[in-house]
Amino acid sequence: MTDILTISDVSVNFDGFIAIDCLSMCLSPNELRVVIGPNGSGKTTLLDMLCGKTVPTSGSILFNGHELTDMEDYQISRVGVGRKFQSPSIYQNLTVSENLGLSSSADRGVWGTLFRPNSRDVNLQIEAVAEQIFLKEQLQKKAGILSHGQKQWLEIGKLIMQDSELMLLDEPVAGMSPKECELTAALLKEISLGRTLIVVEHDMDFVNLISQTVTVLDQGRILIEGTLDSVRKNRQVIEVYLGE
Repeated sequence: MTDILTISDVSVNFDGFIAIDCLSMCLSPNELRVVIGPNGSGKTTLLDMLCGKTVPTSGSILFNGHELTDMEDYQISRVGVGRKFQSPSIYQNLTVSENLGLSSSADRGVWGTLFRPNSRDVNLQIEAVAEQIFLKEQLQKKAGILSHGQKQWLEIGKLIMQDSELMLLDEPVAGMSPKECELTAALLKEISLGRTLIVVEHDMDFVNLISQTVTVLDQGRILIEGTLDSVRKNRQVIEVYLGE
């Protein structure tokens, strides 16, 4: 199977501070990859590189044949890379339906979404995604009154509406209840049946629910990759991350 994402010898140097150090990794289509590591290990910088927020000092990032290091962030989004940040980025004063409509891959713009009726296909997509992210009953509610967990789900729904083929999720269950974490785990597994996901997470109970392959970063380098069980047993991981 051809890899959908290939990162080759990528480094990021911030005025002498090496945040990413000759990092290489590959992801297959429909893979759910979890990235863990101590604070400062390069996890967020990795996501920043993939979405164009940070330009690597050297190396190559190929996504579906596109060299991402040569592209602006909006161009990267257009070729199918979507990013969810730690804090939900939603339109608080718009309804759940309007938030999802604004993210539609139909790309009608803000004016078209708010002041012209959605097409039947877009409405059907909004309803389907709302049900998928557990917000079907909240479609006409303002996003600002949703619970924290529901806001997290809404932002994931926006990435689905964008038709992002590679979804970058930074701590998607931060602040969620145990039940919400379980629902989110099921949601991400479902999404990964048709998309590739990279999930940065600290909650090891949640990682246990979703992990296929786990990549451990330390000081901008890959310490180990493998199953969660093999990672947990690795002596270096225990020392630098699990703190035992």
